[in-house]
This record gives sequence, C-alpha cells and structure tokens, in this order.
Amino acid sequence: MAAPDFTYESLCIQYPKEDVPFVLKTGLIHLLPKFHGHAGEDPHKHLKEFHIVCSTMKPPDVQEDHIYLKAFPHSLEGVAKDWLYYLAPKSFTSWAVDGNLIPKDPFGRGKTKKGEG
Repeated sequence: MAAPDFTYESLCIQYPKEDVPFVLKTGLIHLLPKFHGHAGEDPHKHLKEFHIVCSTMKPPDVQEDHIYLKAFPHSLEGVAKDWLYYLAPKSFTSWAVDGNLIPKDPFGRGKTKKGEG
C-alpha cells in the first residue's frame, strides 16, 4: 500500500516582507471576532469588528496591513475558513489593495446585507 501523496499549495495570502518582524499575540487572536459563514451573518460587520480589534492591538512600528493579513485567517471558522483555504494561492498580497477579502456573497447564500439579495 503506497503512502498518500499530499501536495500542499501556498496559502491564498502572500505575506509581505516585514520591516519589523512580529508574532501575533494569543490575546489578539482570542479577541478577534469569528465569522463562520452561516446564513444571517454579515461579512461586512465582521470586517468592521475585525479592523477595530486589530487596530487597537497593533504593536508599534508594525503596519496595519501586516496585522490584517496575519490575523484574518484566525477570525474565520467552519465554512468561512474552508472558503479561505480554497482560494487561489497568493490571491492577496496587500490588505490595502485587497481589503475586500470577503466578496459580496462569499458562500452563495443570495444575501449580502440586510435587505439585499
């Protein structure tokens, strides 16, 4: 019996070279809002809450862009995290350019915000 062939692709997020290396603190990770991708969840509200937490916990001399890109995967769970894992490798290189990481209707639910869809 042959061993399974596991080929791992790069993540969809390509992290920029950091001027100041940093590690996400567990305190920040625990404060992040969680988005599961369930019907009724508002991805735009999630991003607003995400920005508030990240900007509040940002270490000095670290660009917000870097915090957002590193912390974002930790804010997703369930179907939402699956969505992230299946995006094309290196799809996102900058939060400033790609800040709209969550598309209007990321999970095909037919609604994006209350009253839409």
